[in-house]
Amino acid sequence: MFRHTGKSRTWKHNLKLASLLSFVAGIVNVTGFFAVQKLTTNVTGHFAFFADEVIKKNYSAALIYLLYMASFFVGSFLSSLLVEIMLRKNPRFIILIPVSIELSILTTIALLTRNEVLQHPNLIACSLLLSMGLQNSLVTSISNSVVRTTHLTGLFTDLGIELSQIFFYREPTQQERLRSSIKLRFAIIGFFFLGCVVGGYTYLLKGILSLLVAVVFLLIGLFYDTIKLRVVSLKRKYR
Repeated sequence: MFRHTGKSRTWKHNLKLASLLSFVAGIVNVTGFFAVQKLTTNVTGHFAFFADEVIKKNYSAALIYLLYMASFFVGSFLSSLLVEIMLRKNPRFIILIPVSIELSILTTIALLTRNEVLQHPNLIACSLLLSMGLQNSLVTSISNSVVRTTHLTGLFTDLGIELSQIFFYREPTQQERLRSSIKLRFAIIGFFFLGCVVGGYTYLLKGILSLLVAVVFLLIGLFYDTIKLRVVSLKRKYR
């Protein structure tokens, strides 16, 4: 699900990728909000807060929101840069560095003490936004812009459009394409919501250690992908 790009990607690859990473994003979303009371998976709300602080002439507070937006942007830029480099050097490892960075960020934050979290809320928010920028850019690149996992506004827009189109586009190929896309979008929304619920309950029990749940699922996804790749390679070899 991670390693196929371009024409070799299928709907199933995108479904697996969307389910896993939207679940992870849901955990990060609710954990970040509970821990530091900040939005940590998207920047839409931060634009409103930034404008509000500028109007009030609270420029130091406005700068913080600008840093939040910049962190997500830097993560997105860095992820895309690494993807393009690996595409030219070794496409088999296209996802290794971006996902490793995301894993490192989430693990480091998860192991912070409560006092450290309270002392550095802005740094934690920026770090989580960076990791989500990495993830969103990575999944967008390898899925040919079909999948996005860190926020739902565009998803609900696309879902509304496609649900209306299904009443008008009656040809079998059109119906099949629309139904596949609708199922994918429902999967992203459902797993994001599930991640929020799991992250919320885990945070109530273990605090910011709930981010380790996201780390574990990312590692499972990587190992699954690696093992499946080796199995497919062995089958081709012995054929």
